[in-house]
Amino acid sequence: MSSGTYRNPVLNADWSDPDVVRVGDDFYLTASSFGRAPGLPLLHSRNLVDWTLLGHALDHLEPAERFAVPRHDGGVWAPSLRHHDGRFWIFWGDPDQGVFQINAPAAEGPWTRPHLVKEGKGLIDPCPLWDDESGEAYLVHAWAKSRSGVKNRLTGHRMRPDGTGLLDEGKVIVDADRIPGWFTLEGPKLYRHDGWFWILAPAGGVETGWQGAFRARDFFGPYEERVVLEQQGTDVNGPHQGGWVRTAAGEDWFLHFQQRGAYGRVVHLQPMRWDAADGWPVLGDDGAPVTEHRRPALPPGPAAPATASAPATDDDFPGGRYGPQWSWTANPGDGWTVPHAGDGLRLACVRSADAHDPRKLPNVLTQRLPGTPCAVEVDLRLDSTEPGARAGLVVLGDAFCWIGLQRGADGAVHLVHRFGESVAEAERDAAHARLAPDGRARLRIDIGPQARCRFTADTGDGLRPSGQVFAATPWRWVGALLGLFALAPPGGGEPGTAGGTRFRITAS
Repeated sequence: MSSGTYRNPVLNADWSDPDVVRVGDDFYLTASSFGRAPGLPLLHSRNLVDWTLLGHALDHLEPAERFAVPRHDGGVWAPSLRHHDGRFWIFWGDPDQGVFQINAPAAEGPWTRPHLVKEGKGLIDPCPLWDDESGEAYLVHAWAKSRSGVKNRLTGHRMRPDGTGLLDEGKVIVDADRIPGWFTLEGPKLYRHDGWFWILAPAGGVETGWQGAFRARDFFGPYEERVVLEQQGTDVNGPHQGGWVRTAAGEDWFLHFQQRGAYGRVVHLQPMRWDAADGWPVLGDDGAPVTEHRRPALPPGPAAPATASAPATDDDFPGGRYGPQWSWTANPGDGWTVPHAGDGLRLACVRSADAHDPRKLPNVLTQRLPGTPCAVEVDLRLDSTEPGARAGLVVLGDAFCWIGLQRGADGAVHLVHRFGESVAEAERDAAHARLAPDGRARLRIDIGPQARCRFTADTGDGLRPSGQVFAATPWRWVGALLGLFALAPPGGGEPGTAGGTRFRITAS
């Protein structure tokens, strides 16, 4: 690949349901975060290819008590990111509560608290539009059948210009049950272009579907449709949901995701143009996803990065703080991490009756599984002296596998390696326990093709293999996650802490 081209995916990890906006010469992207906190990640780029993670727009999910436990099929679904009236706006659907929005004067914040725009079950994938031509504001959303009994249709509303509410009861503006062959229409993104209202929306399911475009002269329709991106002869299955952006140089581009099993929904960048003959958008290579392509042309200004950049993964945890690449599996509790003067993460050993199933734990600090072969390492120390206290490094999905340290009834610390199948309610031993004489271990996971994970550990005598190969699995709507946790059995008193240092992910 030459310096003048890029190769897909441009974000090779689970940045699900991406949406993008340009402000000046800068591009910003957000993605679904479901039940994890903080949520609504915000990424920045100068060229649509190299991205860095700024942070998150949502500190915690509301109501707090509902998201005190993991809810991977709830929370933040398919956000839309817009810039209007000097502010950034993010709208998203919580399938159990309704449509929310937050806004801020800058991508870095401060962001307002979530405001409920429309209450209701099954309202998902909302997108606003402030129409500069008419001065009107609109909102379109899709439906989750699991909550509402309805899917495959898009509902449109007039919206208050300040984004605080809707001005009507809504109308179905696209009913895909009436379009032969179309099913599971969702993820609409709403635009105004060339005198038309445009909705870019995928259908056909995330693994096998296609990207559609709809246009109408009036917001409420009638709309005509066309398939504008589909797999064809490529290996990009179900090119799905994303957003259109125009660069300052006047080029059009489309960012969308591809479902890749345990790796989640990775993000591709497609060239886009408007057909001079009929005015419809043409994505990719005449409707097929591109693998490699010329980079976007940029206006004069700061040069593109000399080397490709991607959201950070490594962490030395300075002062006990973790970087923005980490999120908890639910709203965090007070005191789950302990600040201090040096480097390294100090995790409180949270007392839990669910210690034998990390899928149920809110206090797992996670980040995305990389989409390419890699090695994951962390140095772990168990300081808690309480029998049954444990800490570990986990690959977390519908099935899970972790390796770490546990304090025995005799006071000794053991290296343990455990796993749980997707249908299992508790963990099993993946390997025989062995002593960790100093209460420390260097833990390593080598992740190969098809997300097959090999575990090794060093307890003072060099890295030694542990257990069988574990094939990572997705976790409902998300890819597998890498996580750190510390636990103690139920009881009273101070359970103590565990420490993690030098977290690294290196390409294999």
